[in-house]
Amino acid sequence: MTEQNTRLGIALMVATTFVFSIQDGISRHLAGEYNVLMVVMIRYWFFAAFVIAVAARKAGGIGAAAATRQPLMQAFRGFLLAAEICVMVAGFVALGLVESHAVFACYPLLIAALSGPVLGEKVGWRRWAAIAVGFVGVLIILQPGFRVFAPAALIPLAAALMFALYGLLTRYVARADSAATSFFWTGTTGAVAMTAVGLWVWQPMTAADWGWMGLLCITGAFGHFLLIKTYELAEASAVQPFAYLQLVFASALGLLVFGETLRLNVMLGAGLVIIAGLFTLWRERRA
Repeated sequence: MTEQNTRLGIALMVATTFVFSIQDGISRHLAGEYNVLMVVMIRYWFFAAFVIAVAARKAGGIGAAAATRQPLMQAFRGFLLAAEICVMVAGFVALGLVESHAVFACYPLLIAALSGPVLGEKVGWRRWAAIAVGFVGVLIILQPGFRVFAPAALIPLAAALMFALYGLLTRYVARADSAATSFFWTGTTGAVAMTAVGLWVWQPMTAADWGWMGLLCITGAFGHFLLIKTYELAEASAVQPFAYLQLVFASALGLLVFGETLRLNVMLGAGLVIIAGLFTLWRERRA
């Protein structure tokens, strides 16, 4: 990888986090008015159409993209990500963008903690120390003894755990399947799962909100397109630290558009989570 490619990859990662933050803001608005399952279902219809179109343009077409020797694991990944998105969007409505993303930022620490039992990777004492510091940050955000027992406070933590497991399973299937195959299964199986549950809670939408829904679908596909291009240009270890900017962009959106507040404990806790996460990424890169 050239230095120029790495810089462009970093720029694309920053753009990706911005687009995904816009997507989160739109999701927060729509899920506040309509059933979460319906919103995510429609989003997945567009996502599935996008991954099928991408697969059709590659060598071998859809058949090559769908070919896998581990269909059950690929399908489970797709279902897990769809469920995680539903949980996270519910968190946006219950807690807001600021607090949801502050807690969700711990997912790289969960990946590091679970990489041993799930993938058999070795996690040294330095990374375990960073994981412990990060979870102190999560406790500061959740305010032990006050909010930690409120179910809403645990929603983004559950989403982070689900996303971490999804990330580890993505690493696992990558041992035998290409990224294109995993991407195809993620979109199609997620769409099937969401359709199975979302059609039961269908609600009529206003014309204005259909416009927002269209923008949600476009930002979702565009964000994934940018992410694909990012990893084509630069190594994941070089661009991954910049994924934390989604917390910054989403928080700004929550403050400016939705009138959320930024409490001191959230700032301090999120700072600890990010520092611990960056240290963990640095140790993984060295390893």
